[in-house]
Amino acid sequence: MAEKRDYYEVLGVDRNATDDELKATYRKLALKYHPDRNPDDKEAEDRFKEAAEAYGVLQDKEKRSRYDQYGHQGLEGSSFGGFEDIFSSFGGIFEDLFGFDTGSRRRTRAQRGSDLRYDLNLTFMEGAFGTEKSIDLEKTEVCPACEGSSCEPGTRPETCGQCQGTGQVARNQGFFTVRTTCPRCRGRGQSIPHPCTQCRGAGQVMAKKTVSVKIPAGVDAGSRLRLTAEGEAGGNGGPPGDLYVFIFVEPHELFERSDTDVICQLQISFAQAALGDSVTVHTLNGEEALHIPKGTQPGDVLRLAGEGIPSLRNGRRGDQIIQIQVKTPTGLTKKQILLLKEFDRLESGKLTNKLKSMLKNNPASASR
Repeated sequence: MAEKRDYYEVLGVDRNATDDELKATYRKLALKYHPDRNPDDKEAEDRFKEAAEAYGVLQDKEKRSRYDQYGHQGLEGSSFGGFEDIFSSFGGIFEDLFGFDTGSRRRTRAQRGSDLRYDLNLTFMEGAFGTEKSIDLEKTEVCPACEGSSCEPGTRPETCGQCQGTGQVARNQGFFTVRTTCPRCRGRGQSIPHPCTQCRGAGQVMAKKTVSVKIPAGVDAGSRLRLTAEGEAGGNGGPPGDLYVFIFVEPHELFERSDTDVICQLQISFAQAALGDSVTVHTLNGEEALHIPKGTQPGDVLRLAGEGIPSLRNGRRGDQIIQIQVKTPTGLTKKQILLLKEFDRLESGKLTNKLKSMLKNNPASASR
C-alpha cells in the first residue's frame, strides 16, 4: 500500500498556512483535478480525492492539531469516502467553482427584501429648519390573508413529489452525482396545492402605504435618510428592506447656502456707502437691523452672527454673509449733477492739496 503524502505537501502550503490560504489553494487544486475536466483520468481522480482529504483535515482545527502532533497515525479511525463525501463536505466551494448545488438537502433560506428609493423635494426653508413630510409608496408587503405562507387559509403545503422534499434533483455526470435545484418547487422542497387566492401563491401583495418622514434641520441637497424596514417585503420569512429618501432642495430667491452659512447681496446707494447708514435686511428668521459703516466699499462683506443654518452635527447655526453692492445712480437731475460736480471738485482739491503737502515736505522728490 502506497504511503500517504504529507497533507501540507499535497496542498502545497507551509505548516503555518491560514484558513484562507488553505481554502484558496484547495480551490485551485479542485478546479485543476475535477473529474469533469479530466474524464477517465485515474491519476486526476486520485489527486482530486487526495486534495479533498488533506483539506478536510487541515481546515478542521481539532483534526489539524492531532495531525500536527502525531501525523497520519493521529487520525486513525477517521475516514474520508468518495465523491459524495467530498461534495457533501465542501459543497459551498464547488457551488462557487462550478455553479451547481452539491448538498444532499437544501434549506430554503430567508431572503431580505429589496431596498427602495424615494426622491423628496424640499423648499430652502424646509431644508434649513427641518420639517415632517408624508410620502406615498407602493410596495410589496406580506400577504395579510396567508401571512406569507402562499397557501389558502386552512391548507398547508405538501412535500414536493419530484424531489421528495430535498429541494434538489440528482443526475449522473461522469462517475459522480450532481444535484441541482428542483425545477418543480424551485428548491423549496414543498408544493402548494391550494395557493392563496389573494396573493395567488406569491406570499406577497402590492400595497399602498403612507410613511411619515422627519426631516432634521440643516439637511442639504444630496442628503440621504434611511427608514429601516420600510422597503419591500422579505421572502421566506426574511426581513423587509429599507427605504432611502434622497433630499433635493429648491433654490431660494434671496439666499444661497455655503455649508451652514447663508449668503445674500445687499444693494446700497453711493451716499449710504460713503456716509454709513442703518438698514433693515431679510434673514431666515425675518428682518434684522444692519449697520453699514462709513466708507463701505463695493464687494465688502458684512456678517450677522448666528443667522445661518443649523448644523446637522451639533445644531449650532452658521452666519449670514452680506455682500455689499454699491449702486451707481442714473437719471440725475441738474441739481444732483451740480452737487456731484462740486463734490468731485472738492475731492480733486483734496488730492491737489495733499500732493502739494507731500512735495513741500519732500522737496528732493520735486527736483527729480
